[in-house]
Amino acid sequence: PRGNGKVARGTPQEGRWSMSNAAANDSNPSAVLYRMVMDEHVCPYGLKSKDLLEREGFAVDDNWLTTREETDAFKAKHGVETTPQTFIGGDRVGGYTDLREHFGKSVQSEDETTYQPVIAIFSVAFLMALAVSFAAYETIFTVRAIEWFFAISMCLLGIQKLQDVESFSTMFLNYDLLAKRWVRYGKIYPFGETLAGVLMIAGTLTWLSAPIALVIGTIGAVSVFYAVYVQKRELKCACVGGGSNVPLGFVSLTENLVMIGMGLWMPLRMIWGG
Repeated sequence: PRGNGKVARGTPQEGRWSMSNAAANDSNPSAVLYRMVMDEHVCPYGLKSKDLLEREGFAVDDNWLTTREETDAFKAKHGVETTPQTFIGGDRVGGYTDLREHFGKSVQSEDETTYQPVIAIFSVAFLMALAVSFAAYETIFTVRAIEWFFAISMCLLGIQKLQDVESFSTMFLNYDLLAKRWVRYGKIYPFGETLAGVLMIAGTLTWLSAPIALVIGTIGAVSVFYAVYVQKRELKCACVGGGSNVPLGFVSLTENLVMIGMGLWMPLRMIWGG
């Protein structure tokens, strides 16, 4: 029933009924889940909790909170501030994060450093470079594949920064030596990196792309080396955007060394006629 402070079970939702899986297989351990399922909102963490429980072999008694009143009444009754909530063996486990901890799964805190964004970017850039090489030359074993890998990486890293230039430039000010003296450089940097990468992919206007990469790469490399290895500061890297938890250090230094290398290599290749 609705409007009486009780949790609705088996409530119709867009022509479908919530399913209680507990009765389907009595041999499985069971869990009781309460989650928001409304006309205009289905809680994603509720879906993730249900999926995790089922993957752990639990039969889920899936209870839908279909109105704001039902949700507020449930939270007041159990003294909780959020949903979903999971109960196992009559004891409240908690929300999705608590459920992961209950099953011994890793839980990443908001401030925890991670290299996942960088790994994803470089992995995709590498595969894209191989794909372009195969499309152009019908083989992945080409010098251009290596060039495309570095150039595509520059573009993808540039895109990360361009998503929120203001946030990037603020984080960039923590360590970049030129940006500290000329604040606007922090907003120019992502455009320069992306432009240089695009031109290097095309293999054109090397007279423009090479100096851009060489200048910003050199300044960046010196800045990172000074902040991390001389001053011994522990900072977050702005290399994948202003909201990242990637630690400043080897990754950012590598990014800048790549730009230096491309800034030197592309003119030499042009001179040699490669």
